[in-house]
Amino acid sequence: MEFIKKFWPQIFVILVTLVFFWQFFLKGLLPIPSDTIVGLYHPFLDLYAEISPAGVPFKNFLITDPVRQIIPWKELSIDLLSRFELPLWNPYEMTGKPHLANFQSGVFYPLNIILFVKPFYISWTVFVILQTVLVALFVFLYLRNLRLDIRASLLGSIAFSFSGFSIAWLEWGNIVHTALWLPLILLSIDKIFEHSKLNSKLKTQNSKLQLKSKKFLVWSVIFLFSSVSSFFAGHLQIFFYLSMLSIAYFIFRWFEFGRMFNILYVFLIFTILFLILAAIQWVPTLQFISLSTRSLDQNYLDIEGWFIPWQHLIQFIAPDFFGNPSTLNYWGVWNYAEFVGYVGIVSLFLAFCSILSKNKKEVVFFIGVIVASLIFALPTFIAKLPFDLSIPFLSSAQPTRLIFPITFALSVLSALGFNYLSFDKRINRGAVIIIGILFAAAFSLTWLVAFGEVDLKIAAENLFVAQRNLIFPSGILAIGMILILGIMFVKETMARSLLIILVLALVSYDLYRFGTKFTPFTTPDYFYPQTRVTEFLQKDRDVFRIAATDSRILAPNFSTHYKIQSIEGYDPLYLLSYAELIAASEREDHSIHTPFGFNRIITPHNIDSKIIDLLNVKYVLALSDLTSAKLSKVFQEGQTRVYENRNVLPRAFFVREVRKSPGQQETIDKMFIADLAQTAFVQDIDSDIENLKVGKATVINYSENDVRIKTENDGDGFLVLADAYYPTWKATIDGRQVKIYKTNYTLRGIYVPVGKHRITFYANLF
Repeated sequence: MEFIKKFWPQIFVILVTLVFFWQFFLKGLLPIPSDTIVGLYHPFLDLYAEISPAGVPFKNFLITDPVRQIIPWKELSIDLLSRFELPLWNPYEMTGKPHLANFQSGVFYPLNIILFVKPFYISWTVFVILQTVLVALFVFLYLRNLRLDIRASLLGSIAFSFSGFSIAWLEWGNIVHTALWLPLILLSIDKIFEHSKLNSKLKTQNSKLQLKSKKFLVWSVIFLFSSVSSFFAGHLQIFFYLSMLSIAYFIFRWFEFGRMFNILYVFLIFTILFLILAAIQWVPTLQFISLSTRSLDQNYLDIEGWFIPWQHLIQFIAPDFFGNPSTLNYWGVWNYAEFVGYVGIVSLFLAFCSILSKNKKEVVFFIGVIVASLIFALPTFIAKLPFDLSIPFLSSAQPTRLIFPITFALSVLSALGFNYLSFDKRINRGAVIIIGILFAAAFSLTWLVAFGEVDLKIAAENLFVAQRNLIFPSGILAIGMILILGIMFVKETMARSLLIILVLALVSYDLYRFGTKFTPFTTPDYFYPQTRVTEFLQKDRDVFRIAATDSRILAPNFSTHYKIQSIEGYDPLYLLSYAELIAASEREDHSIHTPFGFNRIITPHNIDSKIIDLLNVKYVLALSDLTSAKLSKVFQEGQTRVYENRNVLPRAFFVREVRKSPGQQETIDKMFIADLAQTAFVQDIDSDIENLKVGKATVINYSENDVRIKTENDGDGFLVLADAYYPTWKATIDGRQVKIYKTNYTLRGIYVPVGKHRITFYANLF
């Protein structure tokens, strides 16, 4: 009982989390959107065709990225780390691409240790659940340090851990893990300042000074660990916002605590330590970005929903005013998840009441965070400046993600407001009532819009959706207002305590309903099931790649899970040279100018192109019969056909002549008229070379970070390896290092002397 009495807030947080994830604990369902695997893509639709002829139903079509990106990448990371290899390279997407340097893989995140537990879908579930527990606990600890009551601190922690931001990105596994360290960083900053100030007052009391110095060091280490962990968690944009907010908070506290210059030195030291510790990630990432297409193929200002549309501010009040993707009635701007900043309607009202709180400085700071974030998140003149000026990183960062600092700030303010209303002995009841009337009036405007009283030319069926989805938040707000009035006017202690608990329960229920409505839970059977097509491809022990004629087949990056190499891929970062080659292959004029016509998702469909043969595409997947002369059907499962490409070139082969690559477009043009089985176009050579010897090349071992080839030729030759060229790859011939040449625009090639040789290509970190 003593333990429960002491730790009941932490127990409450864990219980709320357990209730939210009850379907996992009681029914064995996973917080993984695997239903989209079997409900959207072949051959999985074919696998379940007999059971579900109309298709497998899936809850939320917006949540596909976790199974198309993050989970396959994490699986690959854990697989290689468990073999004591750094996961440097991913050979399963886009003819190979950097893996560790792809920031979202989050290779070095400390909590990845959970993912070593098998089966992976169970450890991933724990990984997802843990982020909710940690963010709630960290927010609670931060708010308690602001000297707020336990119940007010719990309300703020629940408001953020189940906010629109946290729920929308819950199953991604990297975004919330990046964000959850923010409250611990802010708490560390506060503690560092507090102990530094105490140390200056205890210079004559050695024993107390030693104790405070230890605490100062402990919190400094926590600050550093939290910052590094957030960085390694795997979402650069969220980390950037976290960093900006943390720096602003540090400056805010620095002025408040008397501008102590010794603290500046401490933070400078820890910033340097952070850069050193994080270098293993940011150095490869910067190199990858410099060679990628990032920001080259999009005009972001023309993308609808790139900024938060003004009308979608209503989602802070009623998250489903425009419908919900999980109920298939969403009619707002694409996409719902980017705009939903809901922290609970009662929490939002309490945030407005925070202006009456005694914590004036914190209130001003977090209101400033909200205002600044909205200025850059909404389509304002200032928000468009980074894009007009092409400021690096900012000009490719989606402003809607500023929902993160906004919801965090609203959650903190809601706790401050609740603390004032419930525990301040001098409540200005008149001011609270005025705020309540103004808030209710603002909320009533949503009803005027929903009933067409405000002419926004909304279709009748959409107005019906808005009307229906306003009923629940209206009821929650009405009940919340009644409870808050009771708290303000009821003097009996037990009754007030009960009302306070009811407000906390009401906020929890509101956010629980919102969160469970959006979040899918699926059976483990849907987690990348094995099909006859995937088995057929995996049984072929040759080294080859696949391609698909339809984006509904084996979605990009699924191949990483199945360890099947593909020319397709889905990633914000991919090599510019590869994108240009694919763009040329898809176009009749073979031009490489931007825009390429694809962003983030590369799915080449021009199967008749000779580039497909060059890239070692042995099998082509289709949903209808193909008539190409070079293809022959070798397998079928349901609608999914598998064709073998008779013109495929080997992964490694010798050519008869080497041509010096001219300019980029000229090289591309020459490649489309040359016989690429005989001729290679190579950069960084002085002149053409003809009459090279064509020997034998056999791949004897192919793994993620290492390719080994046995060769035999009776004269000097040039070997082409149809894997993506990248500067960190090295090559040796019989243990002697040789230069890798960028070949055929985006592949690798090396000169091989006469005789029998063992050639090794291996990946390096730098």
